[in-house]
Amino acid sequence: MTAVQGTAVDVRTEDGTADAYVTHPAAGGPYPAVLLYMDAFGLRPRLREMADRLAGAGYTVLVPNVFYRNGRAPVAELPEFIDPAARPDLFRLLGPAFEALTPERAMRDADAYLRWLERYPAAADGPVALTGYCMGAGLALRTAGTYPDRVAAAAGFHGADLATEAPDSPHLVAGRITAELYFGHADQDPGLPAEQQDRLTAALAEAGVRHRCEVYEGARHGYTQADTAAYDPKAAERHWAALLDLLGRTF
Repeated sequence: MTAVQGTAVDVRTEDGTADAYVTHPAAGGPYPAVLLYMDAFGLRPRLREMADRLAGAGYTVLVPNVFYRNGRAPVAELPEFIDPAARPDLFRLLGPAFEALTPERAMRDADAYLRWLERYPAAADGPVALTGYCMGAGLALRTAGTYPDRVAAAAGFHGADLATEAPDSPHLVAGRITAELYFGHADQDPGLPAEQQDRLTAALAEAGVRHRCEVYEGARHGYTQADTAAYDPKAAERHWAALLDLLGRTF
């Protein structure tokens, strides 16, 4: 894999300062930019590893702490390995951060992240790509619909609550999306049951969005995250293949 250079950075937003991690190949550039949206457990070593792997394929990758309003990462103290027994306490601690990240605030932040990448010397000019995990899949979907001229591609993996019946459900932005999308759903995921998967696919098809939605059979919610009990190496590698294929087609 290409040697990469990663560093901690701060991104100014309308509401404060988001701590973040940026990484890119150590030589050459600039490179196409990817905004990587975190899962619920936040900016931590596993996400930095994933960003580095993506950077090694020839991209500049920014991973913001979207919970920055509640503190710098980690917002809640995380164990090195997140097993099922730890999840209830972690979600209780992270509850205020979830509540603070309203769709309106998240999209104001997205504008700041995209503007930061526009100014970053290692990021190439032009639209960016997005990839998101768990809650980050919904952020990627919203961003693609909110800033269609600035997003070339968006992917989401083991996403949650992507197509609810709520009036602000992420799938309702489908009509504004111009990017190509890919979603890799976890099999029998309680965060995205079959009716939501169907609703998302229908919304994208009706809007004429170029997309592919696949179910990773046997994979659990969180299958890309090696520091959790949900990790599935086979599904994680399938995710890498799908993501790199999407980026290769759209950049």
